[in-house]
Amino acid sequence: MTSNKEAKEGHTIKTFGSIALCDEILKALVEEGYENPTEIQKKTIPILLKGLDVIGAAKSGTGKTAAFVLPILEKLKDTQHHEVKTLRCVILVPTRELAKQISKAISHYSRHLNIVHAEIFGGVSNKLQQIKLQKGVDIIVATAGRLQDHIVNKGLDLSSVNMMVVDEADTMLELGFVKEIESIISLISPQRQIMMFSATISQNVKKLAKEFLNRPVVVEVTNRRQTVKLIDHIAYSVDSEQKKEMLSFLIGSKNYSQLLVFVNTKKMADTLTEHLNLDGLTSLCIHGDIKQPARARAMRKFKAGEIRVLIATDIAARGIDIPQLPIVVNYSLPETTDDFTHRIGRTGRAGNRGCEITLLTVKDYKQFAEIQKDLMLEINKEQLDGFELTEKEHRVARFKRVSLAEKKGMKMPKKRPYVKPALKSKKTTKRDANRKFRKD
Repeated sequence: MTSNKEAKEGHTIKTFGSIALCDEILKALVEEGYENPTEIQKKTIPILLKGLDVIGAAKSGTGKTAAFVLPILEKLKDTQHHEVKTLRCVILVPTRELAKQISKAISHYSRHLNIVHAEIFGGVSNKLQQIKLQKGVDIIVATAGRLQDHIVNKGLDLSSVNMMVVDEADTMLELGFVKEIESIISLISPQRQIMMFSATISQNVKKLAKEFLNRPVVVEVTNRRQTVKLIDHIAYSVDSEQKKEMLSFLIGSKNYSQLLVFVNTKKMADTLTEHLNLDGLTSLCIHGDIKQPARARAMRKFKAGEIRVLIATDIAARGIDIPQLPIVVNYSLPETTDDFTHRIGRTGRAGNRGCEITLLTVKDYKQFAEIQKDLMLEINKEQLDGFELTEKEHRVARFKRVSLAEKKGMKMPKKRPYVKPALKSKKTTKRDANRKFRKD
């Protein structure tokens, strides 16, 4: 007779075993509470285990990290007993937070394997990272800038790397890391497997894949139009000078205890953090100018519930993974639909319900309408008592009517300009005089 734990473990081995993972990894998955692979994992892991290049697209919270980490560990399990560790895999990410998140996932999934990995990113001593690399590692999770520093300083040789992951590829390319990515790929083994993952497959991602990937398999389990079903959407119209006060009122009146608030600029993050703290709402912010120890401390306090509000710019928030984060606030509307998708993907994760609140000024209406159209959402704009809208909505220019022929691209003949006909002269002609003479 089997215990509940043994029965659960047997069930997990059956479902994940169908995609050929070793017992050590399956045991770790049981301990992590995994029972069934997600859609991205089902579709991606078997392909990666065959050694094929992959372009994977899936929204946040769908198990994308495990989709590439698990097959990497499966491939490395045969090297775990080697006395000297040789670098076999590089995982490139855009931010420190995401590097730490993936590093944590590797630790959990490889707990029963002798796999050594290292985190390489800025804000931490170069020397300490160098010491760990010299001891030997199987995997490094790195930001492009710091990885380049180690390469330039002759502290890292990538020639043995035969697996490379570019995670959040769309973000990395938007941030201008294309040259760094190209340089790093040129240094790894020619016999390599490259995996590119992101929430969306942009034209930049396709261009990079065409240059470096070998006949990649595209795995797209979702697109940006398919938003997480567990997320409720609320939009409040507000005058621009009342946004800070409205956010404070919402947090206090609704008794919200944990909010992730997105802004578009570092200055706004600092200003809003100061305002909320003055209102007695404990808040911290993270952005590019905040040093790594302070960012880590802010994240730790937010997860532990020691602060109510974490304010972040888009890039700094990549890698935030809180399974039960209840509310995300768009204090500033993002410029693109993709950024909106990334933001709301921080909530409604791991089967938990979530809520997304957007604060809109009249100048945001047009962009908000575009986002709703792209994502096929219908979100009514509400107003709160005491925060009635006084700003007027900008007029939208009416579209000129276009004929059917013009729509089809047919050239229409140019119309002649209207010329007012000249009046007849009142001067009597010889003919008119003769007519008059005959009448008389």
